[in-house]
Amino acid sequence: MNLALITHPDCLRHSNGPHHPENAGRLEAIFDHLIATGLDPWLVHLSAPQATHEDLLLAHDARYVDRLFELAPATGMVEIDGDTAMNPYTLPAALRAAGSGIAAVDWVLEQAGRRAFCAIRPPGHHAGRARPAGFCLFNNVAIAARYALERKGLTRVAIVDFDVHHGDGTEDIVAGDPRILFCSSFQHPFYPHSGTPPRADNCLPVPLPAGAAGPAWREAVAASWFERLTTHAPQLILVSAGFDGHREDDMSHFGLVEDDYAWLTGEVVRIAARHGEGQVVSMLEGGYAPNALARSVAAHLRALMDN
Repeated sequence: MNLALITHPDCLRHSNGPHHPENAGRLEAIFDHLIATGLDPWLVHLSAPQATHEDLLLAHDARYVDRLFELAPATGMVEIDGDTAMNPYTLPAALRAAGSGIAAVDWVLEQAGRRAFCAIRPPGHHAGRARPAGFCLFNNVAIAARYALERKGLTRVAIVDFDVHHGDGTEDIVAGDPRILFCSSFQHPFYPHSGTPPRADNCLPVPLPAGAAGPAWREAVAASWFERLTTHAPQLILVSAGFDGHREDDMSHFGLVEDDYAWLTGEVVRIAARHGEGQVVSMLEGGYAPNALARSVAAHLRALMDN
């Protein structure tokens, strides 16, 4: 088995408050679907550790990290911004989410052809160097990327972000770092109203209008990313896997379906195999229609396993 599923029960206990779209039901839908479809036994199940303070500093300002620890409530709930809150279980969940990427990098780099999917929350790609945003506290994928570079000896990695919202926090952290090629597709204009023009040459945005469906999306990402990915020759590809561009998800206005996510996943795996040893780390970001999310994750995992 070459695919690990990394998660932790703490990620189910974090809450942004009642009726919030980013809730534990997202993970529950994924886990139930993996069991129902028979995929679960084919996965290596790993527990996400907590990221250390030093791990968080790979991507975040020390004062910001300290402030989140200070804000974490012992009881009740604290609103961090208009979209993001913390309950007593949020900080442990966020540390597990950040730690999952580190564990994933360790696991996949032990053997050629390994891949990992981190089923975690809170998500991370809107969290900047010194700010939370959009349900995100720590930037899980940026921490994992910097960990691979600073602690595992890699010299070139890529981040592929197909969430329907631009990964502005990731761009804030990695822009100008030539070791990291950041590829991001997103609806534009749309929250968080960023991404174009790119902040640095290592950022490859693919802004698409509301209503964009699979054919236009596939053509645009292939034209914008694949040649640069080939030139960059990443030793590891990390994925910010946001499935909120699905046509059933009312948090956006894209028209993607499961086959679109499977197609891009297969392309990512082939690029990873061509320029490295086929190692891919994928981390859950958005996706707020539980049934569509669960089906899309399953398609993503099958493509990670089969290519």
